[in-house]
Amino acid sequence: MFSESSRSVVLFLDKDVIMSLSNQDILFASLVGSEVIKLVPRFEALENELAKHVLPTVPFLPIRNRLDIDTGHPSEIIGDVWLADRPESESEQFFPLSLSIDDGKTYFLLPYEPMITISSKNNLVKRNVAKQDPEKNNKFQGTIKERWSRDDYQIQITGYLMGSMLKGSVKDCFPIVDFQKLVKVLTSANNIKVECPLLEQLGINYIAIEEFSFPFTKGENVQAYNIKAVSDFSYELLIEETNN
Repeated sequence: MFSESSRSVVLFLDKDVIMSLSNQDILFASLVGSEVIKLVPRFEALENELAKHVLPTVPFLPIRNRLDIDTGHPSEIIGDVWLADRPESESEQFFPLSLSIDDGKTYFLLPYEPMITISSKNNLVKRNVAKQDPEKNNKFQGTIKERWSRDDYQIQITGYLMGSMLKGSVKDCFPIVDFQKLVKVLTSANNIKVECPLLEQLGINYIAIEEFSFPFTKGENVQAYNIKAVSDFSYELLIEETNN
């Protein structure tokens, strides 16, 4: 009866019950109370009977269940946990936008692809028909439209600048270099030449800045911007006369 090596302690619960308990049984008894130990023989007998059937047995003493705990591993994250995403190159952007204030000698590529919204309209002159009588002739109902000219393209550019570090001091986080380059372009009195596949489809090579803003942006290393510009087409206003 006491041949098992795991049975190390013998307890006499009453005159009729003599049982040997393992160290796990003793620990279980200390947690739930000594009265439960009297039921251990019944649980073991029930487990033996259930083992004879097809269904797998469920241990009644959960403390005997083996818990597999994986050992920890050292972190593979290097010291760049606070590094932000790197800027996108021109080839990685779908509609890259570059700005130049020296007529194309040098360009400032917006480091992250902005959202560009373009709108325009036709300037129409509407003339009313004098003494119009709809009962006699409905064909002349309404006004006569004269297409006078085309309006400028309204261009709205919305994007953000991002520093290299997510957290830290202003010098380390805020995109100071890109911010200063963008401000220099926006406040320049020179013609602003642009290179963008979308603007090129509309024949827009130059723009004029009307408004710009730098709204509050969540994140120590992020600064958003909003630019409102119009297309700037060159015209030859002076026509040279030739004597025939």
